[in-house]
Amino acid sequence: MSPLSLLVLVLLSNFWAAATAVRSSTLHLARSHSVSPDVGAPITTWAASLAAQSAADAARVTMLAAGPAHAKKGHSFVPIAPGWQILNIPNYVARARLGTPAQTLLVAIDPSNDAAWVPCSACTGCASGPSFSPTQSATYLPVSCGSPQCSQVPSPSCPGGAGSSCAFNLTYAASTFQALLGQDSLALENDAIASYTFGCLHVITGTSLPPQGLIGFGRGPLSFLSQTKDVYGSVFSYCLPNYKSSNFSGTLKLGPIGQPKKIKTTPLLYNPRRPSLYYVNMVGIRVGGKPVPVPASALAFDLVSGSGTIIDAGTMFTRLSAPVYTAVRDAFRRRVRAPVAGPLGGFDTCYNVTITVPTITFAFAGPVTVTLPEENVMIHSSSGGIACLAMAAGPPDGVNAALNVLASMQQQNHRVLFDVANSRVGFSRELCTA
Repeated sequence: MSPLSLLVLVLLSNFWAAATAVRSSTLHLARSHSVSPDVGAPITTWAASLAAQSAADAARVTMLAAGPAHAKKGHSFVPIAPGWQILNIPNYVARARLGTPAQTLLVAIDPSNDAAWVPCSACTGCASGPSFSPTQSATYLPVSCGSPQCSQVPSPSCPGGAGSSCAFNLTYAASTFQALLGQDSLALENDAIASYTFGCLHVITGTSLPPQGLIGFGRGPLSFLSQTKDVYGSVFSYCLPNYKSSNFSGTLKLGPIGQPKKIKTTPLLYNPRRPSLYYVNMVGIRVGGKPVPVPASALAFDLVSGSGTIIDAGTMFTRLSAPVYTAVRDAFRRRVRAPVAGPLGGFDTCYNVTITVPTITFAFAGPVTVTLPEENVMIHSSSGGIACLAMAAGPPDGVNAALNVLASMQQQNHRVLFDVANSRVGFSRELCTA
């Protein structure tokens, strides 16, 4: 087996691992966690790994729920990389500098989470490797119970009584943790944000946390977006490189300066039941340039039924509500005109012969269209010559049965702009894989 084939097999084994719930103050997600891959795994093992990640994405969709710095508007270009090669995690990562003098950590970037947290010295159960030492920072301050920030974390507690440090608990993937709330200087590239509020991890059960911490880019009060709104104006964008890349060739652009000037945008929608998530109005889908007959009700943003579309970089493969996915899948199969092989994992449209892959286009209010080339449409096995449509149906019932989730594989090598200040989301093609 070639080194590239081995790399793809290892990555897929991690992608399609089991998942459990993630909890935050504003949403419930699911995350996959790493397993030790069988390097010599046959195609049947690869299929099992696909099934596991399909379950992980399905669980994530099923459980989707619901002190800033003062400076003039700034901007920063932050290099980001897939976490697989570096930390063996599914998230994209960036270098963060925390404290005074700065302590450097490789943190996961999560646009669907709010809270930030990092492993701290003397943490029980934390992975070996870099951690943050509050006692070595001249600017670290604990956040006390009764503070506004304490009321904004999930499940706050005051084990030391009134006036003591604010504590909170969270479940993330297969892990749970306990943290104390603190504040310190944080910089992702250029601008240091004074008094950034984050969780200092002290006790962890499980091994599925990003080992050097996480920063949430959701829309909640403790997210990076909210805590830095006076610096970056509630604007950021990213370009996600291919998950097989090992380079920091992607960029997270903070602030309105340097964002694409001609990017086409669609309105950003707000769901008060899930206030942290990024909703957009998807109005149609085309396969090979031909419109897919999708019921308008299956795409409409509706708070009562729960239907709508979100942009989520934490889910790996796009999940479409059952009627939408069925229509897209059937149109894709008709366009390909080749015999469909047996399903692999959560993918039911697979081929073991060479095919011409039609484009898939998502259309949004605006009007805005995003056309996906083959690299964003198909996932290929590293053995057996199997290629599958990298999308799946969402849950058959429940609150998220009508939810469409546009995921990270479909976003790779695109610039995705989140301009919360002006209630818009933008898309443009941008190659950032090196």
